[in-house]
Amino acid sequence: MKILVTGSSGTIGTRLCETLLERGDHVIGVDWAESKWQPAVEAVTLHTDLRDAEAVRALDIPKDIDVVIHLAANARVYELVEHPNRARDNVLTLFNALELTRQHGIPRFMFASSRESYGNIPAKELRENMARIENCESPYTASKIAGEAFVESYTRCYGLDHIIFRFSNVYGAYDDSERVVPLFIRRAKKNEPLTVFGKEKCLDFTYIDDAVAGILAALDRFEDAKNGTYNIACGKGTTLIHLAERVKELLKSASPVDVGDSRTGEVIRYVADITKARRILGYEPNTSFEEGIRKAVAWYEECM
Repeated sequence: MKILVTGSSGTIGTRLCETLLERGDHVIGVDWAESKWQPAVEAVTLHTDLRDAEAVRALDIPKDIDVVIHLAANARVYELVEHPNRARDNVLTLFNALELTRQHGIPRFMFASSRESYGNIPAKELRENMARIENCESPYTASKIAGEAFVESYTRCYGLDHIIFRFSNVYGAYDDSERVVPLFIRRAKKNEPLTVFGKEKCLDFTYIDDAVAGILAALDRFEDAKNGTYNIACGKGTTLIHLAERVKELLKSASPVDVGDSRTGEVIRYVADITKARRILGYEPNTSFEEGIRKAVAWYEECM
């Protein structure tokens, strides 16, 4: 397949492009940053600002691309509370990616949405039909809900078949951001305090290889899965306090674990119901939290 991946230099993008190249697909990456982890991914990446419609239109891409996978986004929830213009950028880059797809006659589009779309719903597990606009907690959430709406509209107006993924706290290799897992690992290595915002906060952490496996499953079963939305997650919850303690144990760190109040815009509890992804995509997460966090710590010890 010929596959265009936006956000190809990011965490999921790097691992996805690496995997697609290994299996023999023709990959075109698009990102404004260099792919610093994998030279093979950097070699197929076009650098442009996806917020710039003229620059996107000027991209020199093949005429017969099979699918666009749109991963590019500003992804830190609280940072987008502090800087809501970054949420606006998410909507703009998604719109420009959709227009690139439409104008080039590309028949398929995949969009990386988020578990944030559900907001704070008091349910044991969250199913795809439980997202509600009135539960929008943050500008980041709004950018993902708006993105889902744009994708749905392009299917109805222009016949663009799509798949929407709602990812949840993807962690593992190729991430040196301020997300909670790499942040805790960096701080624990220095014996600095690990701050948990919300004593009861419990989230569904998804190992990077499982997130990529969900995308690949959807690619391979696109006709069965098209025009649907799927939770791609582990399907089990882990408290942030447990995450902090496991990182400390694995690194033999003396970091204190401080607990503060949950911050504005953040989801307090999320565990995904992945029944639909299992049934239609054949998706099955293979990495437990305990195994995944050991792998993540080992990668940071080696590479950071």
